[in-house]
Amino acid sequence: MFKRFLSVGGFTLLSRLTGFARDMLLAWMLGGGLISDAFFVAFVFPNNFRAIFGEGTINPAFLPRYAALHARGEYAKAARFADAVFSWQIAAQILLLAAAIIFMPGIIRLLAPGFAANPVQFALTVSLARVTFPYLILTLVAVQLSAMLNTIEKFWAAAAWSNLLNLSMIATLICWRWFPNAAYAAAWGVLLGGVAQLVFITWAASREGLRLKLSWPRWSAEIKEFFIAFGAVTIGAGSVVILPFIDTIIASLLPTGSRTALYYADRINQLPLGVLGIALGTVLLPEMSRRLARGDSAGSNAAQNRSAATSLLLTLPFAAVFLAIPGTIMRAVFAHGAFHTGAAMLAATALAAYGAGLPAMALVRIVASTFYARHDTLTPARATVTAIIVNIILKVIFVWGFHLGVAGVALGTALGAWINVGLLTWFGHSRALLAIEKAFVKALPPVLIAAIATGAAAWAGAWMAAPLLPGRLTDVAALAGAITLGTLAYGMVVWIFRRALPLGKFAQ
Repeated sequence: MFKRFLSVGGFTLLSRLTGFARDMLLAWMLGGGLISDAFFVAFVFPNNFRAIFGEGTINPAFLPRYAALHARGEYAKAARFADAVFSWQIAAQILLLAAAIIFMPGIIRLLAPGFAANPVQFALTVSLARVTFPYLILTLVAVQLSAMLNTIEKFWAAAAWSNLLNLSMIATLICWRWFPNAAYAAAWGVLLGGVAQLVFITWAASREGLRLKLSWPRWSAEIKEFFIAFGAVTIGAGSVVILPFIDTIIASLLPTGSRTALYYADRINQLPLGVLGIALGTVLLPEMSRRLARGDSAGSNAAQNRSAATSLLLTLPFAAVFLAIPGTIMRAVFAHGAFHTGAAMLAATALAAYGAGLPAMALVRIVASTFYARHDTLTPARATVTAIIVNIILKVIFVWGFHLGVAGVALGTALGAWINVGLLTWFGHSRALLAIEKAFVKALPPVLIAAIATGAAAWAGAWMAAPLLPGRLTDVAALAGAITLGTLAYGMVVWIFRRALPLGKFAQ
């Protein structure tokens, strides 16, 4: 399992690095004002509707059932089930795409009510959203084929195809003079990326003998079970799907640049989350599904505990760094070109708040696998609905009660993630489904020590290195110093406590 995690994590890291380059180019060219806010609202659609109809439902609702059929050797039945799910999703996507294109002005009024006061910004957002929305239907095939590849333990292609979106956007941004403005260049890059991803994953799956056949959607017992799970999972994925829309609504009512600040803060937060936390969850769910289908509960529990401990070991130090030097990070990375220092500091307040919830955001997928691997999608939905309600209440209190602005939006997200993890843990433990083993408890003290040491060393490194370079390069020097000392401190603590950590053969 650890080798599979490294495979997924490695390609996901490459995706995050290309995404990092894309975001730096976006910041340089779009800045932190009207145009960037318009693009990032339009960009919400492919990202979040994909979470509803893509990974958010395919992994929890489709993958465990498909994996169970494969584990029992019922390959023909698994293929028919995959084709049926695909046909229904395509039918839904066509209807959704048509409705979205026609009613986009009304959708933008609901999603970004604050934009209505500026007709230019509103019209630009509507136009950009109509360009980006078709990306969703293009990635539908990629998402389902990725789940099927993960089931047969072919993880590399599913982790690699996200790079193509980033590379396509970089290409169109470089050629921005061929478009009305840079925002249009980025939007068309999204659409081009969808086409490239579809071609790539179809090729990769065909090499493994995996294909999806489109037919007239037909109702069956398996499809009924899938749609019941789909409904529950859609609610259960609310923290990923609903809350970004809530954040967009709130940010549209805050000063110009707030939506952009949230985007860039979240992108930095997503770097460790996507590479480490989500990679672990991606590998864990099919692993638990296969083991439970074979009656190996002990093996399933052990895999989950190792994943949870590894997740904390890899994400808590990042959380400490985001809390210690958020301003240094945002200024060094994004304060160039049209993205000024004030915009970077606004994003830094959101990054610190997001950092407080980073470990929980990674743990949610791992703890939720307790239920998804057993085909129980209702329990995670109950936990998520409760967390969403509390999340929204907290955001309203933080933003308008305490006047925290974008930091209040991010802090509400962070606390909501911890509430979600707490509820899932309580549900699983009370039903004797979630076993907290001694190995996990033993790993917690060194994990906490590693996080504290990394955060403190990063702060010291930034303080010592800042004077080494002049002017605007000061923050670059500070970030380099923070990375150097933080990495050394983390590595030293991990080495000292290696036998208590879930490092496998690396602990020897």
